[in-house]
Amino acid sequence: MELLTWLETTMGGEFIFTFLVSMIPIVELRGGIPFGVALGLPYPVAFVASVIGNILPAPFIIVYIRRIFQWMRQRMPKLDGMVDALERKAHLKGDKVSRYKYLGLMLFVGIPLPGTGVWTGALAAAFLDMPLRKAMPSIIAGVILAGCIMTGLTSLGFNIFTAVMA
Repeated sequence: MELLTWLETTMGGEFIFTFLVSMIPIVELRGGIPFGVALGLPYPVAFVASVIGNILPAPFIIVYIRRIFQWMRQRMPKLDGMVDALERKAHLKGDKVSRYKYLGLMLFVGIPLPGTGVWTGALAAAFLDMPLRKAMPSIIAGVILAGCIMTGLTSLGFNIFTAVMA
């Protein structure tokens, strides 16, 4: 219980908590920034924690996801359906990215819409055989773009909420 209290009541804990939330697939930075601000972090601190937390999984996904899928198919055949679905999603999203290559990857990661983000973008980069050294700058730029958009939307949302509640 002390860990949870520390995570919720100290700036360092709130930073770590926001960082960890931003690493979660689907939630990512799009949920991390509003979460951090709701915890009480200043906008710039929530932005930094979310950006770092969101970027961290990307190189591991790009480099290791194919090996992980192969291992899952060999060791856990009951998960073949899930692996197939993830591969289909990567190829489907990869079609959108491949037309514009690295700019497409940046925009795909940076525009905060459902089904986009670092996890899906890194998965698409892996299946499009994009080298890590070329894919990562696009992913980082996309995360920063998404962070700017989400910080603005979060600020707008909190300002509207406080105005309505006043």
